[in-house]
Amino acid sequence: MLAGLAEATERVQIGPLVAATAFHNPAMLAKKAATVDEMSNGRLVLGLGAGWNQVEFDAFGFPFDHRASRFGEAFTIVRTLLTEGRSDFEGEYYTLKDCELVPPARPGGPPLMIGSEGPRVLRMTLPYVDSWNAWYSWFGNAPGGAVALMEKVDQACAEVGRDPGEVERTVSVFVQAPGSSGNVERVKRFEDPPALTGSPERIAAGLTAFADVGISEVQLIVDPITVESVVWLGQALSVLDS
Repeated sequence: MLAGLAEATERVQIGPLVAATAFHNPAMLAKKAATVDEMSNGRLVLGLGAGWNQVEFDAFGFPFDHRASRFGEAFTIVRTLLTEGRSDFEGEYYTLKDCELVPPARPGGPPLMIGSEGPRVLRMTLPYVDSWNAWYSWFGNAPGGAVALMEKVDQACAEVGRDPGEVERTVSVFVQAPGSSGNVERVKRFEDPPALTGSPERIAAGLTAFADVGISEVQLIVDPITVESVVWLGQALSVLDS
């Protein structure tokens, strides 16, 4: 999907929100990321996470135990291959023997984003990632809740010696467009909080409120996802640009 988007677009950033490392061989995930980044002329942001939905793990036969430990090894492999071009790695869950990306990723690799609120995963990744992301259910889809989560990120940065100002803060925001039934079936970890909804001006004001608390980027989760809802959303973005 990302490869298709890379070919069909020219300006927008693209990326998974987020790729569960447990669903991929980590070396192959790094190879795919480098390839998509090249196809898009450097527009990939590689979002990574440990995964959470046991139903998906069970359906595909992926192990659900020791998720943080498995993620830590996978993250090390992906990061090393994308930044250094090669990796020898022997862990409890993954082993690589003189693995090399040919051709290599761009210098420094694509930007890495971590999608997690877990203290252990944050400590593993914050020394290396460019940005952090939170799903809207984690913070009640509200700026105040995002502030509380960002304080956890600040604390984790302090624990690992990373300047918090170096880690970009991003969140997903649930937006309900006209035509939504308000009862869309989704796989959820938590109950959906109230959506951001209303006139284009109200949507614009709601998004501005996230910027006011230090969020530099939002990913909009729109219900329903239709051509009409995207056009409607464009009106709110036009208000922001005015």
